[in-house]
Amino acid sequence: MLPDATLTVERKYQLLSDINQRLIGTLDLDQILEELLDSVATFITFDAGGIFVLNEDPTIAAGWQPRQFISSIVWRGYPSHPAPDDPMLTQGRGIIGQVIRSGMPLVAPDVRVDPYYVAGRELTLSEIAVPIRIGERTIGALNLESNALAAFSQSDAAVLGFFADAAALSIDKAILHRRLLDQERLKKQLRLARDVQARLLPAHSPTMPGYDIVGICVPAFEIGGDYYDFIDLAGDHLGLVVADVSGEGVPAAMIMTAFRALLRTHARQIDRPDAVANLLNHLLPEFTGQVDFVTAVYGVLQPETGSFTYVNCGHNPPFVLRWSGAVDFLPPAGPLLSIFNDPAYQAAEIALAPGDTLILYTDGIVELADEAYREYGLDRLQATALAHRSRPALELIDCLLADARQHAQRDLFSDDLTLLVARRL
Repeated sequence: MLPDATLTVERKYQLLSDINQRLIGTLDLDQILEELLDSVATFITFDAGGIFVLNEDPTIAAGWQPRQFISSIVWRGYPSHPAPDDPMLTQGRGIIGQVIRSGMPLVAPDVRVDPYYVAGRELTLSEIAVPIRIGERTIGALNLESNALAAFSQSDAAVLGFFADAAALSIDKAILHRRLLDQERLKKQLRLARDVQARLLPAHSPTMPGYDIVGICVPAFEIGGDYYDFIDLAGDHLGLVVADVSGEGVPAAMIMTAFRALLRTHARQIDRPDAVANLLNHLLPEFTGQVDFVTAVYGVLQPETGSFTYVNCGHNPPFVLRWSGAVDFLPPAGPLLSIFNDPAYQAAEIALAPGDTLILYTDGIVELADEAYREYGLDRLQATALAHRSRPALELIDCLLADARQHAQRDLFSDDLTLLVARRL
């Protein structure tokens, strides 16, 4: 400690004034930490030192492996910047980690015999660290190291502790400011991703004489894992697909994008839907890692005959509303994609007669629950669709969405929701 650095009222005022002058007008976390470390050097002598801000990611509190225990750092006197796998940064080991966890200061007169010390600098013989706290919450630590033994005392710890308490509010505000900026950047990126994903869905319904075909996808978040498509095929045939990727958000959207590209590429090269499914099941694990999976119904509509040849890959069973009022479900349901090796998907075929309506959907509508956790269910979907089967395809979809919202008593859905309606006029 420098000779005049006693914890008197005057010294406290001097420290507070110095902090205020250095930090006025900035919310940049790195700049604040740099200025604070400069301020420490005016009243305590040290050979190396740093300020370390705790990563408050919720995965740490949940016991999961964090990406890093320390999220922000400034330091002086060390030979190089710490490696990404440094045990203090990643696991919170050493004196710094102990101080953050305990919320108590620690003075090590001889680091060679200190149980918490982890070597990070060859010349260090003594060390001191104090927590940076907001109320009962520890947000970081201030750490100093010396080349001499017993360079720091309990009075040093008292002065450093007062300094850390005085600086904590500025650090916490800067952390919040950075978090808000990160959130805004993330929202911007998600908006861009949403726009990109929207362009991957059909821009308009197909204009096929004798048919009224419409689809809609309502993501629960900015982006999602549901997908539908209309694929122009040889012979004026039309590919129809509805798919659902496991999970949600960005990872699901990325897999959906890969699925779309694979399906569109191979559907135009392979006539049979079951052969397409077998190939996709072989290719998708490269993108899903054999952890995530895709459920899908893909079929080929032949407009002249009304024949629909399809394969169901672990997906909710589509159904046909017959003009007579009967309802036919489309078996069989094969295994989902990207999990099983060589499942041998099989195609099936149905015929759409004039007035019949084919409905494909994802589980986002049938599993939609109200406040009492009652699901919308397949029976209600079928009954509502049957009651409005004479309406144009777009109006039928609007009726189904309105009824689902009425059931849930909210406008937003908890899962991605997709509907595809194909009517033969």
